Amino acid sequence: MNNVKSLITTSLAAVIAAGAVGGFSSSALAAEKADLEKCYGVAQAGKNDCKTLSNACAGHSLKDGQEDAFIALPKGTCERIVGGRLEASRAEAQ
Repeated sequence: MNNVKSLITTSLAAVIAAGAVGGFSSSALAAEKADLEKCYGVAQAGKNDCKTLSNACAGHSLKDGQEDAFIALPKGTCERIVGGRLEASRAEAQ
């Protein structure tokens, strides 16, 4: 009986600790995400980060450099990449 009680206590402590670590991680991720920008026209085929104007899922861009597909990059990086833009081109989606 003591083994069961000890197992339950240890499991609860692990769940509480995981929740505390998860809360820290999510706030760290939010801060990191705030320093990112969408960079259009530079993603490889199938490597885009989110839906595009022509499809509904991440990872479904049809070709390299698709005009409406983006990847998240640190702010200021996109403008240094040849072909990188901060806004999607709508011409390709039509």
